Parts: sequence; C-alpha cells; structure tokens
Amino acid sequence: MEKEKALFFAVKDCALITIATGRKAVNLAELRDNLQLVNTASIYHHFWGGLLVPRFEEREFHNDFAGWVRHSLREPELAERLAAIDPGEAENVEAIRQELLEIIEECLEQSENAHWMPAARQFEFLRGQLVVFDTHRRLEKPADLAEQIPKMSTSSIFYHFIDARSRMPESSDDFRFWLTGYGAEYQDLCAKLAAIDPFFSSLSQIRQELAELFSAYFAGGVA
Repeated sequence: MEKEKALFFAVKDCALITIATGRKAVNLAELRDNLQLVNTASIYHHFWGGLLVPRFEEREFHNDFAGWVRHSLREPELAERLAAIDPGEAENVEAIRQELLEIIEECLEQSENAHWMPAARQFEFLRGQLVVFDTHRRLEKPADLAEQIPKMSTSSIFYHFIDARSRMPESSDDFRFWLTGYGAEYQDLCAKLAAIDPFFSSLSQIRQELAELFSAYFAGGVA
C-alpha cells in the first residue's frame, strides 16, 4: 500500500530536561557494571544530549563517556577509542552499549590498575526528557525547506533530524519521512539526506549543511 502523502510539514521545537538515574561510577569497573544495567535512554542521552547543551566552545569529545575517561580517569588512549564510536552507524542503542562494553572490558583485561583507579570526579548516569512543542509553522511543499531550514532553531533541527531517528520507521528523519510521501519524486534528495552523519558536527553545522543541500536541490543546482 502506498504511503499517504502528508498535506504539510509541522515544524516542532524541543527543550531538554535532564533527569538523574541514581547510578554513579567512581572507577572504570563501576562504569562497566552500570553500563550493563542502565536504561538505553541514559546511553542515548550521553551520546546525543550534549548537542542540546549550550556551549561557548566546541565539544572536545562527542560523548560523555569519552570525556569522563579522559579528564577524570586520565586515560587518553581509552578516551580516544570511546570517542570514535559513531552512534549513527549502530543498529540501535543496545549495539552502542555492547561496543562500549567491549572496549572497556579490553582495557580492564590489559590493566589491573584500571579496575580500582579512582576518578577525579564521579560519573553520574543521566537521562534526558524532551519537551516538544508546536511552533505553528507549516511547510506546504518540499521546496519550502530551502527557505525555512535556515530559520529553524538548532533545537528544532535536533528534533526533526536526530531525535526522529529514534522514533521513526527505519531510523528515518522527519524530512525524509515527509518527502517519501511524494513517492519516488524526491528519492535522490532522500539519499543525500541519509548520507549526512550528524554525530560529529554541531547543530548549527548540521543546519548549514541541510540549508545548502535544500537550496542547491530546489534551485536546480548540484548538491
């Protein structure tokens, strides 16, 4: 059955509320033990939530686990390995959990000291709750994306392009889901959107990349 075409695209925005899980770690062994049990929502938050936290400078590490290992445990090599994990390439959050555990287990096996060496500060497992609200802006046709993307807030970009992947079929973002309602007409544009990896960029950089893509596409240029 052909997917029904949506009449318009409703632009949403969001805000992040951070919630404590009660789980904490003071060394690498405790980090591993908690990673085995913590809800996937917490792992998701420690990879993606940082994008929504206002910062004066770019993040040194793109997930909280790598940052804590580098600055609190002072394990730069392990931190680099954890920082290289790209959640966009993982099948789901459980796969990310397993990749984290495999890397940490290998480190623990190689160094007895790593089990008990105390961190300068403890790691607190958090989870995020998105509060979503309607901006009351509506896009009536795909070409409107070229004009409207630059006007969207970075948190709106997060909601539609990143968070959507956790709730949409086949890990699609909201833009691709809307465009597929037009059948094969925008298949090539959807392929270009799917090729964008948002994890190692800031939200403003992602917005710029999307704006350039839509502008070139709907102007008849080459994106």
